[in-house]
Amino acid sequence: MNKTINPRLDFFRSQIGHNMSNSRSPFGGWLNGTIRAAEYGRLVADFIVREEMTNPAGVLHGGAGTAILDDLIGAMVFSLGREYAYTSVNLTIDFLHAARKGDIVTATAEVIREGKNIIHCEGRIVADNGKIIAKCATNLIQTSIKLEQ
Repeated sequence: MNKTINPRLDFFRSQIGHNMSNSRSPFGGWLNGTIRAAEYGRLVADFIVREEMTNPAGVLHGGAGTAILDDLIGAMVFSLGREYAYTSVNLTIDFLHAARKGDIVTATAEVIREGKNIIHCEGRIVADNGKIIAKCATNLIQTSIKLEQ
């Protein structure tokens, strides 16, 4: 894909400042982040930690944090404009700090290495005070599912 002509990336850029409630990903719509930045190989979104995203201790559930990163990385890889869909092969995550109900956290998804069939990415969730809530590394592999441009 020509990096200068990319309708998918243009779409994400047009969504800066808007929530993701109408995401193509139903789960991403439920997470309902707000796009803050979109560039080739990088996507940033804010998320409000809602009660249904917390564990019994009242902090961001590990599964919800993982879902935020997995979904945002998936959206970012989709925005690369590749001909075929990609899916996660693995995702390794470290939880480093807590986020509480009502906190606004910022998630960033970035490409580290963009191969022909495998794309290696990293993601992180950061609190407004700069503390890293969680960070991950993941590999996505090209599928046989052809995407519309």
